[in-house]
Amino acid sequence: MNYDTLFTPFKIGNCEIKNRIVMSAMGTLMSNRDGSFSEDEIAYFEERAKGGTGMIIVGQGYLTADLGQGVLGHYWDHHHIVPSARALTNRCHAHGCKVFTQLSCGTGRNANEIHGKPPYSSSENTWVWDSNVKCHPLTVEEIEEIMKQWEYSAGLVRDAGFDGIEVHAHVGYLIDQFISPIWNHRTDDYGGTPKKNARFALDIVDAIHRGAGDDFPVIFRLSMDHRIPGGRTLEDSKVLLKVLDEHGVDAFDVDAGCYETIKYVYPPMYMGEACMEYVCRAAREATDKPLLNAGSHTPESAVKMIEGGDADFVIFGRQLIADPEIGNKLLEERPEDVRPCMRCNEECIGRILRYRSKLSCAVNPAAGDEHAMRLTKVDQPKNVVVIGGGPGGLEAARACAIRGHHVKLYERNELGGTLNAPATADFKIQIRKLIEYYKAQLQKLDVEVVKADLSIDDPVLSQCYRIVCATGSKPLEMSIPGIKGDNVLGVIDAHLKPELVTGQNIIVCGGGMSGCDFALEAVTALGRKATVIEMKNDVATDVIMMNQVSLKESMAEAGVTLRCGCRVKEITAQGVVVINQDTGEELIEGDQIISALGQTPNRELADKLREKYFKKTIFVGDCVKAAKSGDAIRDGLCAALSIN
Repeated sequence: MNYDTLFTPFKIGNCEIKNRIVMSAMGTLMSNRDGSFSEDEIAYFEERAKGGTGMIIVGQGYLTADLGQGVLGHYWDHHHIVPSARALTNRCHAHGCKVFTQLSCGTGRNANEIHGKPPYSSSENTWVWDSNVKCHPLTVEEIEEIMKQWEYSAGLVRDAGFDGIEVHAHVGYLIDQFISPIWNHRTDDYGGTPKKNARFALDIVDAIHRGAGDDFPVIFRLSMDHRIPGGRTLEDSKVLLKVLDEHGVDAFDVDAGCYETIKYVYPPMYMGEACMEYVCRAAREATDKPLLNAGSHTPESAVKMIEGGDADFVIFGRQLIADPEIGNKLLEERPEDVRPCMRCNEECIGRILRYRSKLSCAVNPAAGDEHAMRLTKVDQPKNVVVIGGGPGGLEAARACAIRGHHVKLYERNELGGTLNAPATADFKIQIRKLIEYYKAQLQKLDVEVVKADLSIDDPVLSQCYRIVCATGSKPLEMSIPGIKGDNVLGVIDAHLKPELVTGQNIIVCGGGMSGCDFALEAVTALGRKATVIEMKNDVATDVIMMNQVSLKESMAEAGVTLRCGCRVKEITAQGVVVINQDTGEELIEGDQIISALGQTPNRELADKLREKYFKKTIFVGDCVKAAKSGDAIRDGLCAALSIN
């Protein structure tokens, strides 16, 4: 594909941007506690600017810490933020990248935490996380104070060298609560009619212009389609866009969803690429101002969207976390070098939600640690043997070669290891792309790939300087009667050898992500019926919440039957005998059984290496502990960093 369209300049207000590639506003949890920018955070954004991004929109900016309601972000309430913010804009501008900051007056009813007082909102709405908690409706006096803060904060943003402001008015946050009738039940000047509902937003635009000047570009980020009963529709949003357009907004960042449709806020792999592009046509009918659009775009979908005129800028979010150099790589016509985002959500938003830790990335563990995990050349290259071509081994080989080492990678099967199994599903095409990315990199880096089963006595092990053991995992063996019957097939073989999936009524034993993914694939790609049996009371509990929600919805739409709370007792020719926690023993009928009961470390060679070559062997990935591919990739990168 020709990517030239992505590199034509375009303006937002008076700000000319060198290309059409924009980095989405995303929280990083890297800020200093006083709301200023940390060095890690500045380096993170600088890396994306250096990599060819046309414009960066910095996320998680709040007018004040109080309005941030406990979120660790940037607080634009005091001039002490300006020096670190100016460092960020200076370092990004040095690479020709424009920088906007997203500003928010809070999440309102969506507040993650409340400390002794109810969250505030447009009206007495219920708190998203507990319907028994009622929100405090903002008074007119409180709204006026917020507008004064918008004015002051906008002035600080301009002083800090930013090129514009994006108003955070989507996903059901506070501004969205004012502009949406579903959450705005006021009867004063800030609610009751479409015009009054818009006043809060219009007052914000006025306040920004008072603080930063009429010529300071303003983008309005808006969910065009809430996708919930009573929520704002495309037609509703078109009316709102026209009003904002006439009031001086310079561009619109349009998408879909809200917290009640969380999968649109953090689109997982099951939603496919360009999953929110559909809103752009409605937006085009309402305004001729520049449009920006996000939603799991690929370089290819970006070109198609911009050439088709549906939007003027493509927003890459997680894709720019995965590969900060995507702009330069496409400009230099090297699409094979673009490291694809798997849309797994595990190490970006997953890290933030699970651990209250700064973000990282499953395929790019250096994200957020650009200084500490930079791959620098070694003074004296060494001979490194990598055993295993799964995600951990592939990353170790790639990173070692970049550092200048001479690398041999041994893999007895196909490069990609267990990644090849889920990659068969169309909804996991990004995993296929990741495997192809690694193959291309190893070839370019002259990594010698040997298709062989390496023995502990092979001379190459005694002769090399370091060994990276990445022998992966194997299916967990369970002592279930009938588990080795002719009608039972392991989930990995089921993925890789669809010709062995002969049953029409399939039962999947194991309701983790692997089992659920195959059940979905069996129905959508193979045209079979599928039932998932899970001992827990829910399925896909091993994945982050928004992925689980999307996967369960996809299975429901496809007609996959879920049987939770059922322990497998026996497998027979007729199906699976289970112990149902509510009703006792029963037979679930099916003509083929897929075993997806988990993986365990493959330690056969690893244990021998521990005994014979303990001084020079580094163990990575599943051979240590069965985990996710992101853990293995991180191990592989760290192994390479440790070999000097």
